[in-house]
Amino acid sequence: MSPSSYFTSEQKATMVAAIQEAEKNTSGEIRIHFDNHTKKEVLDRAAEVFAELKMHKTALRNGVLIYVALQDHRLAILGDAGINSKVPANFWDAIKNRMVEKCKTGLICEAVCEAAIAVGKQLKTFFPYEAGDVNELPDDISFKD
Repeated sequence: MSPSSYFTSEQKATMVAAIQEAEKNTSGEIRIHFDNHTKKEVLDRAAEVFAELKMHKTALRNGVLIYVALQDHRLAILGDAGINSKVPANFWDAIKNRMVEKCKTGLICEAVCEAAIAVGKQLKTFFPYEAGDVNELPDDISFKD
């Protein structure tokens, strides 16, 4: 089953809306990616996806990836150099841990949406929205079989 077919059209639209809502108050950029499976360590695969999605190309290096390997029940939240230079180690763990709990009950869409909103709040702290801010990365969700 393709990771894209795991979600209904409404769920996909809800996740995109969560990204857009989260980005309203920050110059930061959020992407969501789903794989079916990865043979790599979850952070290594998330870093690969981060590069594939060109998330390191933002002006302030403030992109954040929410990565989920559906069949493996693994996830990661990965921030770019700009945000990681401003936050303490293990900064994303609280959001990730809430995602894990929600995913355990099968509420993956809800977990991802809540995580996107929480990431947006954290980004706002360090990268508030400024007049003329441009959406540097697409808000769509990416999938890979």
